[in-house]
Amino acid sequence: MKQKVLIVDDEESIVTLLKYNVERAGYDTDVAYNGLDALIKATEESFDLIILDLMLPELDGTEVCKRLRQKQIETPILMLSAKDDEFDKVLGLELGADDYLTKPFSPKEVLARIKAILRRSTVKVQNDDKPYIKIAELLIYPEQYEASIKGEVLTFTRKEFELLMYLAKHKGKVLSRDQLLSAVWNYDFVGDTRIVDVHVSHLREKIEPDTKNPIYIKTIRGLGYKMEEPS
Repeated sequence: MKQKVLIVDDEESIVTLLKYNVERAGYDTDVAYNGLDALIKATEESFDLIILDLMLPELDGTEVCKRLRQKQIETPILMLSAKDDEFDKVLGLELGADDYLTKPFSPKEVLARIKAILRRSTVKVQNDDKPYIKIAELLIYPEQYEASIKGEVLTFTRKEFELLMYLAKHKGKVLSRDQLLSAVWNYDFVGDTRIVDVHVSHLREKIEPDTKNPIYIKTIRGLGYKMEEPS
């Protein structure tokens, strides 16, 4: 069965361009031209990825993203933004978007982002017989894209989990933001490392007892981040 992508933009020319190229790459598509229709479709139907413009009528992209995550719908979201929407891009990531792409963009770049986001499938089943990584009270199940702490199952977006996994597999090693961008996002953000900081912040909210004094993911000033075994 083909993976299905929901394309959301109020500009018909952009929707047509995206739909043509995404379908040509082998995906099924559906479209929406405003945020309200997008929210309804994403809630009532199953998609493997949503391409979501920030500036939409009815509901803007950040509000759509926020409401989907509040409904525990973890479909990966690739946000589209204009160059001057810097604040909105960061806000979108903070609300649960997996990635963003700045307009204007090339179809080739869109497809690269889609493939990177969909590279791994998400399976939400916990099974203690499966391999796991243990760091203090944090258990990470690579095959299930799931983790738990003190027995409480945690929910992550795809990129949050991939970042957690990479940090865990390199426990004790200082990793620069550029290294994390290359390893987890698989492409060059041209030095824009804020996406790493946003995702680290999300991880800390979920695994740290005190986000102001993290014990798992430490910031190494001027260098990057390091996963540690809490003492």
